[in-house]
Amino acid sequence: MGRYYAHTPNAQEEWHDLASHLEKVAWRAEAFAQPFGGEAYAAWVGLIHDLGKFNPSFQEYLQAQYRKEKYPRVPHAVWGGALIYCLLFKLAKDPESWKDIALPVCGHHSGLAAAGRLAQDLEQFLQKEPGSLPIMKEALASLPKLPPFRALPFRNSTRRELFIRMLFSALVDADYLDTEAHFAAESAQARRGWPEIPDLWIRFMKDQESFLASRDDTPTNRVRREVYEACLQAAEGMPGIWRLTVPTGGGKTRSGLAFALKHAVRYSKRRVIVAIPYTSIIEQTADAYRKILGNKAVLEHHSQVPVSEDEEQDPTALRMRLAAENWDAPIIVTTTVQLLESLFSNRPSRARKLHNLAQSVILLDEVQALPPEILKPTLDVLRALVEEYGVTLVLSTATQPTFDDTPYLQEFYGLEVREIVPQYRKHFQLLKRVAYELREEPLSWERLADEIRELQQVLVVLNSRRDVLELLKALGDLPDVFHLSTLLCGAHRRRVLDEVSQRLGKRPVRLVSTQVVEAGVDLDFPVVYRAVGPLDRVVQAAGRCNREGRLAEGRVVVFEPAEGRIPRGPYKAGVEKARILLRGRPAESLHDPELYRQYFRRLFADVDLDRKKIQEYRRELNYPEVACLYRLIEEETVSVVVPYGEAWQRLEEWMKDPGHVTWQRLQPYLVSLFRFETAKFKKEGLLEPLAEGLYRWTGGYDERLGLVGPVYDPGDLIV
Repeated sequence: MGRYYAHTPNAQEEWHDLASHLEKVAWRAEAFAQPFGGEAYAAWVGLIHDLGKFNPSFQEYLQAQYRKEKYPRVPHAVWGGALIYCLLFKLAKDPESWKDIALPVCGHHSGLAAAGRLAQDLEQFLQKEPGSLPIMKEALASLPKLPPFRALPFRNSTRRELFIRMLFSALVDADYLDTEAHFAAESAQARRGWPEIPDLWIRFMKDQESFLASRDDTPTNRVRREVYEACLQAAEGMPGIWRLTVPTGGGKTRSGLAFALKHAVRYSKRRVIVAIPYTSIIEQTADAYRKILGNKAVLEHHSQVPVSEDEEQDPTALRMRLAAENWDAPIIVTTTVQLLESLFSNRPSRARKLHNLAQSVILLDEVQALPPEILKPTLDVLRALVEEYGVTLVLSTATQPTFDDTPYLQEFYGLEVREIVPQYRKHFQLLKRVAYELREEPLSWERLADEIRELQQVLVVLNSRRDVLELLKALGDLPDVFHLSTLLCGAHRRRVLDEVSQRLGKRPVRLVSTQVVEAGVDLDFPVVYRAVGPLDRVVQAAGRCNREGRLAEGRVVVFEPAEGRIPRGPYKAGVEKARILLRGRPAESLHDPELYRQYFRRLFADVDLDRKKIQEYRRELNYPEVACLYRLIEEETVSVVVPYGEAWQRLEEWMKDPGHVTWQRLQPYLVSLFRFETAKFKKEGLLEPLAEGLYRWTGGYDERLGLVGPVYDPGDLIV
C-alpha cells in the first residue's frame, strides 16, 4: 500500500504515519490492559480502531485540513467496528462477541454507544459503503498479525459491561498519548517522571517521624498514634475491602495515606487514589500530601477539561481532547464525582483514566455521603474493581454506613469487609470533646444572627447556599464574619480558610458555611451551630468543634431553621430519618457509633437503591443511558472562570495552550453552575462562552460572597 496518514503534520512539518500509529496504539493499549488480563482484546481494538483512515476520502480530508480548506468531515471510527461485526457476527455466527470489540472501536471519538443501536448503524454503514471491507482487509494484511480472538466468559452481566468500558479506556488513552507524542512532544514528556511508590513510602515515613515527634502527649494525639499504628499493621493484610472508621479529629487523613502507601508497596499496587466528596477538602488534602511527598507526586483533579468529542481533526480540537487527565500519577486526589461518574460515563475524555484504576489502592473518603438512590450500581462496580481488577478498596469515614449489613444491598451483603482499626469504639469515647444541644424551637435568621453576635468565635453550618446568603444578610455589617461555600472559587476558599485558621484562638471569627467545611477541613471552633441535616453530616460538623481538645468541652447546637431549605432527593430523605431517630433521644446518643448504623439501616430500607434501574441498562450494554442516569449531582453542571486573583492570566494561558498542565493551573479559579442556569445568565450578559461546558463570568464577584447572582447548589452536597 502507499503512504497513509493518521493526522496532519506537527510543528516540524512531519505527517503522522497511519500504520505506525496503529501499531503503537495497539502496543500501548495491550500494555494498559495487561493488569486486568485484557491484553489480547486491547491489541485488537488498538490495531483496528483507525482502519477507516485508509479510506481515500479521509486522506483527502486530511490534506484539506492541512491546506486549511473546507472539506466535509469523513467519519472513520465506524469502519473497524463494521469489520468486526462482519467477521464475528455475519461470518462466525456469533451474535454477541462482536460487541466487545466494536463498541470501543466505534466509540473512541464520539463515545460508547448502545449495543442495540450500534448493530443497526453498522448494518446501514455496510449497505451504504460496500467497498469498505476490501479496503480494510488489504490494510490489515500490511499490519502485524492479531492474536486469536476468544469470546469473553461472561454474558448479560454488569461485569461484561465494565470490562468493555476498561478496554475502551485503554484504547482511548493509548490513542490520545500517541497523538499527543506527534503533536505536542513537550506535553507528552510532562506526563512522565513520576516518583515510584516505594520511594514515596520512604518519604512518608521520614516525614511521619518528625511529625509524631513534634506532637504533645495529649489524649487526642494518643488516639491519633493508635490509629496510625493500626493502619501500619493492617496494611500487611491481604488486598480486598477494608473499613477505616475514625472519629473526627482522629488523624484519618495521614493514617489513611500510611495504610495506602504501605499496602501498595507490600502488594505492588501501581498508585493510590483518594476520592473525596467536597472540593474544599480536596484542595486541603492535596496540599497536605504535597508537603509530605513533594509536588511531583500528587495529581489534584477536580473538574474535567471541556472538550467537544467527535471526529474533528482540527489541531486545536485535538489538543483540547488530548488535555484530559489519564491518572498516571502515583497519588491522585480527586472528587467522588470524578471517580464514580467516570466509571459510568460513555465519554472518551472521562473514561480515558479508568484502566489506571487496575492494581491500585482506592481510598473512598466520607463514604457515607454516597447518594442512596444509586448505591446498587455504585457498590456493584466497586466490588468488581476489587474482585476483577486487583483494587484494594478503603471505605473511610467517622460514620460508617451498613453496606455489608443490610439485605437491601445484595451487592455487598455478607461480603467480608475488614476493620483497619478494630478498637474504633474506644476511640469515639476517648475523643468525646463536645456536648450536643438539641433545640426544640425553630430559629429564625434574625434570632440566629442575634445569638452569633454574642459569640466571638463560632462556626454555623447550613444546608444550602441560599440559606447561607440569608443569614449573611441578617448579620448585616457585623465585623469578623467570613463565608465559605462553592460560590467561592478554590483559590478564594483557600484564602478564607487560611485567614480563619490564623484567627482561631486569637481574634474574633464567625464563619458561615455550607457543608463544604464539614469533613477534612482542619478548623477548631469552641462553638458550632448546625442546621438539622442527615445524621452523618451533624457529627461531621461537630468534628470542627474543640477539635484539638483544648477546652474541657466544646458546644454543638443542632437547630431547625425556621426559614431554611432542605435540598431535595437523598439529602432530604436523610434529614427526615435524622429527625425521627433524634426525636425523644438524649443529645448524648449522638456520640454512639451504633446510632449511625441504625440510621443507615433505616435509610437503606426506605430508599430505592437503584431507583433509575441503571443495573438493567448496564446488562443491556446501553452505555449512553447509563451515563445519562448515573449522576451524583442530578443536574449537569458547567465550569465558570471567575474574576479572582490570577484567574484571567491563567485563563489566557489555557486559551493559548489548552493542555492538561494549563488546565490544572486554571482549576482553582472555577465555580460550578447548573447547566440549566446558563441560558438565563447568558441572556443577562453575565456569561461568556469559551468552550464546551466552560464560561467566563462577566458579572460581580464579591470579596465576601463570591459569585454574585446564583443561589442554587450544584456543589454543596457532593462535588
